[in-house]
Amino acid sequence: MRKTPLSIRWSIAARYLGLVAVALITVGPFLWLLSTALKSSGENIFQYPPSLLPQHPTLENFSRVLDSQPFLLYLKNSALVALLSVSANLLLASLAAYPLARMEFRGKNTIFVILLSSMMIPFQLLMIPVYNIAIHLGLQNTYLGLVLPHACTAFGVFLMRQAFLGIPRALEESAMIDGVSRLRIWWHLLLPLVKPSLATLAVFSFIAVWGDFLWPLIILDDPGYYTLPLGVNRLANTFSMDWRLVAAGAIFSIIPILLVFVFTQKYFIEGAMRGAVKG
Repeated sequence: MRKTPLSIRWSIAARYLGLVAVALITVGPFLWLLSTALKSSGENIFQYPPSLLPQHPTLENFSRVLDSQPFLLYLKNSALVALLSVSANLLLASLAAYPLARMEFRGKNTIFVILLSSMMIPFQLLMIPVYNIAIHLGLQNTYLGLVLPHACTAFGVFLMRQAFLGIPRALEESAMIDGVSRLRIWWHLLLPLVKPSLATLAVFSFIAVWGDFLWPLIILDDPGYYTLPLGVNRLANTFSMDWRLVAAGAIFSIIPILLVFVFTQKYFIEGAMRGAVKG
């Protein structure tokens, strides 16, 4: 059996050490957040040198968060808004991407360039006109007002267009010869073939909607419609920045994102790597 040269072994070991270091840097803030949330009120969270492991771990901070603020209501609001926004983005973005990828019409390239250009405009430049439109439509303090800005994104249209372009046209042409309509081709033929891209878009959309703070802060003044980011901010103000409670509230807001990624990671990784590997 042929042995691996020593230089190659060292190279592989160095790569794994690098990956471990990156993983620790990535997971480190989350572990510190969890450590802070588990520390009791008698511990100094600002001590030097800092201590990652709590001396007396407790779940009291989580119970205090639930008792002091309607966090379950904030969780329900965030879950509802995220579910509606992600569903609308998947549906509308794939619908808009289909003609840009599979149909020929005048101005298609111009529309696509304008769409890509809109991705470079920060939301801070658009929030005043969007807010005025929402107010005139009576969308203040409504779930619809929270959902509509995320209902269809330029990034979603771009991602789905690229996914549709990777499907051989022969499949679509065969279906058209059999008399299948464009809408049925999109729904029954193309969408099942781009599930990894749909999962990737779902994860990115969910993270964007779940962590959105600015737009809910602008459009809402009724605490009954607050989402989790606003709830965590309100929690910080209520307890004069008790970082243990803020950390506990942040843990509540992070858990759903982790669960979504765990259940979609297979399709997410496949969709993210599709354009990186040929074959």
